[in-house]
Amino acid sequence: MKIIVNGEALETGALTLVALLDALGKGEAKVATSLNETFVSKHQRAEHTLQEGDRVEIVAPRQGG
Repeated sequence: MKIIVNGEALETGALTLVALLDALGKGEAKVATSLNETFVSKHQRAEHTLQEGDRVEIVAPRQGG
């Protein structure tokens, strides 16, 4: 299915948000996620199924100054 991840079109076979993170190599990373502009906590990612055209944002914290 085609979804949008951080503004980029992506073809994926992942069925859940947690599966998508694993497929992208971010399964163990400390990231914040949203699905269709709604925040999804780490503990809820396995419950959120992906649909054609969904918009996913994955944000990692940065340090510096």
